Amino acid sequence: MLLAFHKPYGVLSQFTPDGSKHRPLAEFDFPRGVYPLGRLDAESEGLLLLSDEAGLNTRLLHPTRGHRRTYWALVERVPSPEALAQLERGVTIGGHNTLPCRAWLLDPQPEMTPRVPPIRYRKNVADVWIALELVEGKNHQVRKMTAAVGHPTLRLVRVKIGGFELGALAAGTWRELNTAERAAVFA
Repeated sequence: MLLAFHKPYGVLSQFTPDGSKHRPLAEFDFPRGVYPLGRLDAESEGLLLLSDEAGLNTRLLHPTRGHRRTYWALVERVPSPEALAQLERGVTIGGHNTLPCRAWLLDPQPEMTPRVPPIRYRKNVADVWIALELVEGKNHQVRKMTAAVGHPTLRLVRVKIGGFELGALAAGTWRELNTAERAAVFA
């Protein structure tokens, strides 16, 4: 079984509490035996896959597989074409060079449901949504990448894994994927 979950802000990508204020996956009534394929940090939102099938984690997440994941990041200030090109070439974070990726300004800007709690608002600093398509996912990688080029991430949402998009799945809800959607995940 393969499930798509729209992970809300403030939810851990694990079933057990960690002593923090963040809620675990156990609060969302998943079928027994499923586990998350990959992670989203508690401050990130969006598409999280869960499964009870052994081997899917490696098939989806190992960088040698080149499996794409797309994120929308609300960043401070409008990145220049040069900053986006720097993201695409890869940046050095924590002594690690990130793999090349795709990075672009979202046009038109998406209409997103406001986050609870709301992101910080600064009257004199513009913010803009950009998209990044990666084939690797180190700890807080997107946030570290955007900060490395001078555009800190204010909000981060994973919107796509492979060819499967989060779409209109409401935050805090999940559903089982059908055969075509499952194939799209691995596309």
